[in-house]
Amino acid sequence: MDTQPVRRNFWGEMTAFLALFLDNVGTLIFFSAILMFTFHYPADLILTRMIPGTAVGICVGDLVYTGLALRLRKKTGRTDVTAMPLGIDTPSTIGIAYAVMGPAYVATRDAQLTWHIGMATLFMIGSVKVLTAFFGGWVQRVIPTAGLLGPLAGIGLMLLGFLPLIELFNEAVVGMVALGIIFTALMSRLQLPGKMPGVLVAVVLGTGIHFALGYSGYLPDFTRPTLEVRFALPVFTMDFIASLPRSIQYLTIAIPFGILTIIGGINNTESARLAGDDYRTRDILLTEAFSSLIAAFFGGVAQTTPYIGHPAYKKMGATWLYTLMTAVFIGVGSVVGLLSLFVSLIPRAVIAPIFIFIGFEIMRQAYKDSPSAHSPAVSFSMLPAVASLVLIILGQFTGALSVTPERLPARLQVMTQTLTMLSNGFIITGLLWGSMLAFLIDHRAKRAALCAAACAVLTLFGFIHSVLPTGELYLPWQLPGTTHYMLAAAYLALAGVFLSATGGADVQS
Repeated sequence: MDTQPVRRNFWGEMTAFLALFLDNVGTLIFFSAILMFTFHYPADLILTRMIPGTAVGICVGDLVYTGLALRLRKKTGRTDVTAMPLGIDTPSTIGIAYAVMGPAYVATRDAQLTWHIGMATLFMIGSVKVLTAFFGGWVQRVIPTAGLLGPLAGIGLMLLGFLPLIELFNEAVVGMVALGIIFTALMSRLQLPGKMPGVLVAVVLGTGIHFALGYSGYLPDFTRPTLEVRFALPVFTMDFIASLPRSIQYLTIAIPFGILTIIGGINNTESARLAGDDYRTRDILLTEAFSSLIAAFFGGVAQTTPYIGHPAYKKMGATWLYTLMTAVFIGVGSVVGLLSLFVSLIPRAVIAPIFIFIGFEIMRQAYKDSPSAHSPAVSFSMLPAVASLVLIILGQFTGALSVTPERLPARLQVMTQTLTMLSNGFIITGLLWGSMLAFLIDHRAKRAALCAAACAVLTLFGFIHSVLPTGELYLPWQLPGTTHYMLAAAYLALAGVFLSATGGADVQS
């Protein structure tokens, strides 16, 4: 019997499994690092509650996708059917850490409440996804691609690109070695010696260098690992429901993240169909929606989504086994504590290049999938994410110095307030800004004006540009001052400018 196809298939399954497994572990590492080292959130709740709860969603989703692949295999009689890859959505996970849970913990200093707010936000995201799964195609047709993907590109550049770069330079030797391996393997597609998988080599070698430098005294912030493995069984709970009112202010983050992963799921299902595996779109979308919802009830705080790259996994020779292995290893590993051990051991500087690569890929997709004429709209929609980044960094300095905005000079108070308004609801802001400019470029002035008018309405209630530092929603007449009214008036004036440019009629290009 020819054993070569069997060997190739085995290594294909293993390569695909390692890629999917490490992608999920890497996201958990960076999420944990953001909360622990940026916001000083206690590690215990992350390692024993959030990670096992999030793992439940990954496990359920990958098991269902494995079943769908086996069903398609039986239906078609083909043995080369490849399961859809599912894992934690990286942009929204990093976004929740920086824009939801970190600020919530800084404001409350209550770790339990912050965890419940994260669960409640994931519950809202899952609910949005369940609803959007039935009309995601309509959303995709109505909103320009620049508006849908532009804000995601902003997150890719700022939160997945720039912030990890800081972590990389904190341990420059470790980070540069990992960066070189990741860029060589994933950017240039050059082969490493022995055709070793680049991600695995980067993690192993980078981690080894980290500990070698740490034990030699060359890393000032190095801490010796405890190598403690703690059993952590996910526990079903509905305690977070009481935190939903406190979480409503994060609805402006939950809605876009839910919609964007559904749109991504539609695109990924189409990509799989073109590669030869024709899955029902609704099955794929409802699986990711319900796996996210289920995770929230077990303590999870990060949503699941089908990953881009089904054709790549298929080229590796993967079938249904790699998603089954991922589900088992993620599920069992989280319960026995191995997943938390990996999160504790692997340094942030090693994972940073992976996120930089992901950020670049998200940006590339936003510009590539949008019409070339809409590239200014993509760039425009990224700008609110810049404000969010600046506010995150500024908040770390003012927080460490115990400086409140009221103690800043008058000019800096105004600047801080402006940055706060630009940052609050930045994903919806970017979506509307990108759509507005894309419509305008296409000479569809009425639709551009409609986007500006929508901004005016949302501004009045704090869905975007909330004038409150917490980003909370509000009724406009209950707020002191006129800032929100003036900003709404500015958007209405902008809508008037667009309408007057064509005399109230659209001009098709």
